[in-house]
Amino acid sequence: MVKVSFCGISGSGMSSLAQVLKLSGYDVQGSDRNFDLGRDLDIKQAMEKMGIVIFPQDGSGISDDLDWICASTAVEDTIPDIETAKQKNIPIKTRPQLLSEIFNNYRYGIAVGGTSGKTTTTAMIGFVLDKAAKKPCMINGGLLRDYEDKFTISNMIYNKGDICVVEADESNGSIDLYNPYIALVTNISEDHKTLEELMTMFQNFANRASRSIIINDDYELCRHLAHNKPCLTFSTKNNDADFYATNIKPLPNGTQYDFNGTTYTLNLIGEFNVANALAAIAACSEMGIDTHTAATILQDFHGTKRRLEIIGRTKDITIIDDFAHNPDKVKSSVRALRQYDGRLIIMFQPHGFGPMRALGKEIMAEFVNSMNNDDILIMPEIFFVGGTVTKDISSEDLINHVHKLGKHNAYFVADKAAATAKIKELARPGDRIVIMGARDNSLTDLCKKLMEEL
Repeated sequence: MVKVSFCGISGSGMSSLAQVLKLSGYDVQGSDRNFDLGRDLDIKQAMEKMGIVIFPQDGSGISDDLDWICASTAVEDTIPDIETAKQKNIPIKTRPQLLSEIFNNYRYGIAVGGTSGKTTTTAMIGFVLDKAAKKPCMINGGLLRDYEDKFTISNMIYNKGDICVVEADESNGSIDLYNPYIALVTNISEDHKTLEELMTMFQNFANRASRSIIINDDYELCRHLAHNKPCLTFSTKNNDADFYATNIKPLPNGTQYDFNGTTYTLNLIGEFNVANALAAIAACSEMGIDTHTAATILQDFHGTKRRLEIIGRTKDITIIDDFAHNPDKVKSSVRALRQYDGRLIIMFQPHGFGPMRALGKEIMAEFVNSMNNDDILIMPEIFFVGGTVTKDISSEDLINHVHKLGKHNAYFVADKAAATAKIKELARPGDRIVIMGARDNSLTDLCKKLMEEL
């Protein structure tokens, strides 16, 4: 039996891979500094329940009988597990390397790329294929709300079939590792890379598709991708697209749209989620699923965790958890929320000093452009989990920029505790409180704490 250790196992991407290997018959163990700090203990307990052994991240788990270790890109080479593995000459794989190895071994691989919408679209495709008895393996970066009772941690769907569906991440360049049967590009906008770098990556990604590519016709940069394979387009604006939705209307708890002469509903809000649904329907049609069948199945899809997820309501105040963290995601989330009544109080926790140097002002501009005058923005300091980094920018700098753009009900606070206190001070009946940000698994706990304290 192959024995593997995951370094940084609590991350959504790493934990999904750990589960897939465990279910495939590997001997799996792991470590995570969050566990050592008393964080993410529900994930730790779920892993242990599954038979995955958890060690402290102090090198003690890196034994001579390991075949290799998988290291998250979020951990440094200087941590004890990595240093011990190098001393013992144990091979080290990155998460993207392992994911691409798994993916490329499948007969039919559907890779979902794009700077926004990957997680939801990947989940939608996996959901439709699973419900249509196509037996997919789907490996995702977000928790699937429809599979919470089926899998230990619901960020993957595991079946022993010949189809694999994954997110192909461009932020670290790992999209270059995938050789897809179907290459899907949800959109292209500036995020972790320059537009020039992104276009090169996505063009190469499209070139490697063996059957077809699927692109979002509503993004000009997507339309610029050359293709030597059949190309399917989807759109919520252009009726010349192969998959086109019209009459998109907000519902109290979702969205209604017309497609191919039939009216369908989603349990998700926002026009962007209709676009995600069209992308999923297109991909599934390439796997032999009738478009009406796919659209009908998606009416029962309840989305992924932390994507405009309503945590609950108390005293006529709604608490919403959201993963938005780049300009395009922020714009899509806020504009979807603004289709409904009620003031927004958004606590946005930025992650990464480098990303905020590159895109912080653009993200702030999207908040200013998308929020109403009476909406409130609150920002604690930039999220940091350790390592070597230049801390030459602060959330306070970004809030000052918001003020310069003319929005004055925006507040910098020292940390999440101070943000919680500020929210409680300002909240009133009818408000929607949105806890927004990436990478920090405790943001969902903050939502639940607010529910209890309001």
